[in-house]
Parts: sequence; C-alpha cells; structure tokens
Amino acid sequence: MEDKNVNIIEVKDVEMHFNMNKEKIDSLKEYVIKLAKRQLMYEDFVALDKVSVDVKKGEVFGIIGYNGSGKSTLLKAIAGILKPTSGNIKVYGTIAPLIELGAGFDLDLTARENIFLNGSVLGFSKKTISDKFDEIVEFSELRDFLDVPMKNYSSGMVARIGFSVATMVRSDILIVDEILSVGDMLFQQKCEQRINALMQGGTTVLIVSHSLEQIRRLCSRVLWLDHGKTKMLGDTKTVCDAYETGSPGN
Repeated sequence: MEDKNVNIIEVKDVEMHFNMNKEKIDSLKEYVIKLAKRQLMYEDFVALDKVSVDVKKGEVFGIIGYNGSGKSTLLKAIAGILKPTSGNIKVYGTIAPLIELGAGFDLDLTARENIFLNGSVLGFSKKTISDKFDEIVEFSELRDFLDVPMKNYSSGMVARIGFSVATMVRSDILIVDEILSVGDMLFQQKCEQRINALMQGGTTVLIVSHSLEQIRRLCSRVLWLDHGKTKMLGDTKTVCDAYETGSPGN
C-alpha cells in the first residue's frame, strides 16, 4: 500500500530573480550601443522570495494569488522549465505539465499531427500515443476537427487537446495552470472528473486557478502567494476564506 505521507515535491527557500530593463530604448542601434558601453540599466525583479512548500504523494494542491504573485513562476520552477536563482526543488516522479496554452504544439499543423508532437514532447512513445489516440480524440470531443490546422482553433479547443494528451497516461504529477478555466462548463466538469480519477489512482495534482470555487472543490491544501512571498499555507477552507476576506488573520 502506498504511503501518502511521503513528499513527492519539496521546495526549499526558492528565490527567482529576473533582470527588468529600467529605461526606454527607442531603437536596436541605441540598445547595441548601450550594451557595448555597459550602460544598460536593469532592475532586479523578485518573482519568488524564499518560498518553501512540500506536497504529498496523491495530494491535490492549489496555488492562489493575484496576477503577478508568482504562481506560474513557481509551477514552471517545479516543472523544470525555469531554474531557481537560489534554493532547492526536489521532485520524485514524472511530470505532465499543462502550463502554457499551446506549449508543445505547432499551430500550423493539424490536431492529428499535434497529438503525436505534443505526446512526444511529454515523453510518450509513438506506440503509446497510437494506442491511446482514439481515447484522446473521444475525450477532446474534436473528432470532426482532427485534420484542421490548430491555428484555426479557439483557445478552448487548444485546451481540450492539450488536457486530453497530458492526461492520457497517468503521470506521477500533473501540473495545471489556469487551463481548466478555458472552454465551456461541461468540458471543465469532464476535466475535473478526470483529475479526481487520476487522484484516486495516486497522481499528485498541482492547480493554479483564479476560481476559488474550483480550488475549494478539488484541493485538500492551498498555498497563497502574494508578491512572490508565502502569505498563507494550510487547509483549503481556511486559506480560501482568508483570501476572500483579504487577510490571513492571526
């Protein structure tokens, strides 16, 4: 029997700094000259400031916060897309990241071609994708549009394909960034049902969402980020109630 008290993700004192250009530069020539003379002025932007959190195996864990609070940056660091400036992240398992809509797709290709392309990006073999192809298409409900270039898809249709591919094989960790907020309500419900099924199978799920209702339904614990700092970490009801009132209380 699996021990669900084991950490599958460990984030320790993680900082993420970005250099932001402080001055307005009107031309490429001006930029090159300033670069050569080392006159470019940068401002240090701290996207994550000593964030620490552990996520348990099989947990559905939510991350909330206003725009610019560092939610997506933290997910990208956990997924290995961004390297922290300092601190450590340990992940014990395979990750299926659903972080940026359209990432891993070539929108000039058809959905049929992109299912194989995106599947290979996620590390699935061609045989695995072929075996699961019909299941992916049925879940996405886009069989009639399989041979249409995805540049003609709405954002909701892209999300359907992305979610269907990422969840066709159970990974140890599924990372979902706002993707469930795209598309119609019925498909969002299907996605939530699949997340619940994955959770029952032992998959750990990390969710960033602006929908507190969704977070309350799906998550057991929540991290509230504010300007890159941990504002609050705890059970879903306590953190979401505090977030709605704007104060973590005492």
